[in-house]
Amino acid sequence: MIRVILFLLAVAVLAAGFVWVADRPGDVVITWMGYHIETSVMVAALALAALVLVLMLLLAVLRGIFRSPEQVALFFRHRRAMKGYLAISHGLIAIGAGDLRGARRSADDAARLSPGDPLALLLAAQSAQMAGDRAGAERAFREMTRRDDTKVLGLRGLYIEAQRRDDGDAARLAAEEAVNASPAPAWAGQAVLDYRCTAADWAGALDALDAMKGTLDKPDYRRKRAVLLTARALALEEIDRDGSRAAVLEAVKFAPDLVPAAALAGRRLAEAGEQRKARKILEKAWTINPHPDVAEAYANLRLGDSARERLARMQKLAGYVTGQLEGALAVARAALDAREFAAARAALAPYLSAPTRRVATLMAEIEETEHGDEGRVREWMGRAMRASGDPVWTADGVVSERWLPVSPNGRLDGFVWKLPLAEIGVTRPVIEVAPPPPPAAEPIAVAPPAPEVPPAPPAEPEPPPRKSAKAAPKTKPVEPVIPLVHAPDDPGPDSALESDPVPETTSPAPRDPWQRFMQLFR
Repeated sequence: MIRVILFLLAVAVLAAGFVWVADRPGDVVITWMGYHIETSVMVAALALAALVLVLMLLLAVLRGIFRSPEQVALFFRHRRAMKGYLAISHGLIAIGAGDLRGARRSADDAARLSPGDPLALLLAAQSAQMAGDRAGAERAFREMTRRDDTKVLGLRGLYIEAQRRDDGDAARLAAEEAVNASPAPAWAGQAVLDYRCTAADWAGALDALDAMKGTLDKPDYRRKRAVLLTARALALEEIDRDGSRAAVLEAVKFAPDLVPAAALAGRRLAEAGEQRKARKILEKAWTINPHPDVAEAYANLRLGDSARERLARMQKLAGYVTGQLEGALAVARAALDAREFAAARAALAPYLSAPTRRVATLMAEIEETEHGDEGRVREWMGRAMRASGDPVWTADGVVSERWLPVSPNGRLDGFVWKLPLAEIGVTRPVIEVAPPPPPAAEPIAVAPPAPEVPPAPPAEPEPPPRKSAKAAPKTKPVEPVIPLVHAPDDPGPDSALESDPVPETTSPAPRDPWQRFMQLFR
């Protein structure tokens, strides 16, 4: 609507101009080299416009003549680039389809038609990887590192190739060089962080984490930094107590629910005589995540306290989160140390119907300490052997007696307090070991065994199935139609192709003045 209004206004202005000139006639007289030309103003204006149009057409023709060699060269370059682009496309499709011969042929054509093109280098590297030519792939990736636009991609390829040949030093150097790029890729920062953690270089790991701060979510960054600070505090525990305390206090600020940090902070502050601050940290950690390490540190806040004072302290701590097994175990342990057997039994009473291994073991200790009844002790130890397990520090299928900052596979913060094998849904021990039979002198009261189901009679052997045309033949699992090539075989470009490799020529502007004028209203 606005364009229509502007067009009508322009037509009105032109019409008014023509009317104004027509209402004011005049003469134009030109005398030059004996020629005398006399005409009206309107005719002179039209003649001047025609002359300008002719000059513009002549200028366009001359420009086309002078630029014809460049246009011809541009045509051939465009044609060559188009062939190279098609060769790259066919090569990438051949790699996805698993056609090694087609991929190598397309890679050769792309290298000949588009030498130095980023996608041509990537095609050459991937085809070499597909053919098992590690040296050729490494040459292609090194060629990429010499270009600014493909340097990170080449370093990614060199990093993967170094990992495949188990060359940790070369992989670390490639990752560290990629970290210095701007912007640094996330994989490089993570690789450098993993290498520093594997080497127990916690200061270097903290620097690497700060370098990749922009690529991490805020909760993830705070958690990782807290874990690294806790690891550094544990490493300084026997060397620099003050440095260890400062590091672990900073870790608690980043992650109050990190149990190892809270327990270590409580111990360090208790040693420094800051029991009130230690108590606040441990109580907050217990409220978020009740854990036996936190309970142990809370029980030993003051070394000179009596067993009854520790029991009162543990009862207070367990009151923050009621109905929790860890609180009951902590109270029962403190009551056993204070020889308050009734309190210990009362704390464990809600869990005796289906006791865990620690509950049954603690009940055996109570029976032994209070009554010295060996029969009851053996009964509870037998139940402990058959009871379900308790949470432990586990990572990558490995159980550890204490928390470690790095898992056996080099994963930071990999150890989790949980039941082993809980992730795969195991509901019974993998290897069932029958408990030893009790001695005849002191029989142990056990629950009556479930009635055994008589074995079913052996079924008669079925006759072999007859061959029938309707029988469904055995089929192999169908493979994917296009098996995509993923890392480590295919590092993949860090970014998609941002522009068409073939230069596009823009259409020349119209030479007609009237068309130029009409373009103002389009």
